[in-house]
Amino acid sequence: MSTRTESVDTPAGEARITWHTARRAALVLAVGHGAGGGIEARDLAALAAALPARGITVALVEQPWRVAGKKVAAAPKVLDEGWRGLWPALAKPGPPVVAAGRSAGARVACRTAADLGAAGVLALAFPLHPPGRPEKSRAAELTGTGLPTLVVQGGRDPFGRPEEFPPPAGDTPYELVEVAHGDHGFAVPKKADATQEDALRTITAAAAEWLARLTG
Repeated sequence: MSTRTESVDTPAGEARITWHTARRAALVLAVGHGAGGGIEARDLAALAAALPARGITVALVEQPWRVAGKKVAAAPKVLDEGWRGLWPALAKPGPPVVAAGRSAGARVACRTAADLGAAGVLALAFPLHPPGRPEKSRAAELTGTGLPTLVVQGGRDPFGRPEEFPPPAGDTPYELVEVAHGDHGFAVPKKADATQEDALRTITAAAAEWLARLTG
């Protein structure tokens, strides 16, 4: 695996891609961060460490608001604009690109993937609703991707526990993998009967298996 960082100009400002490049990559997994943090998030770091050895290049994307040092995320429309603007750089290496993200980044991936020609969508900690507001559902973004979609969700995520998600349906039903005891950041309590390492292994194994099926 080799690692490099690339700056990309977008209509929303300068974005940044940190490439974790696999030899003879079959896919590029492009992963956007959430509204409360960056590419150092534990799940994103775990994917970048684990997947290149399995032939998957991981491109960790920093949105322009984050590159600019702002503390508050941009509006959804601006996030989508930044993501669309850097997509040609993600596609340039050649392999099919899977759109991915955690939390707000997952919403961006879901909203834009079909139009951008993505091979699928990986949604980490999808924010199904604001905490305590299940009536404010964002399920339509997830179920409307029109592409193979995998959701990886913490078992105690206040933005939507696995059992709150609607049943998969349609021509391209999504799949859902639960990370036992995980919260919105996939943190696991010390008293749980699973460790933090177990949680990260669940995430990387689920992603690797699903991505392998995408490549046939």
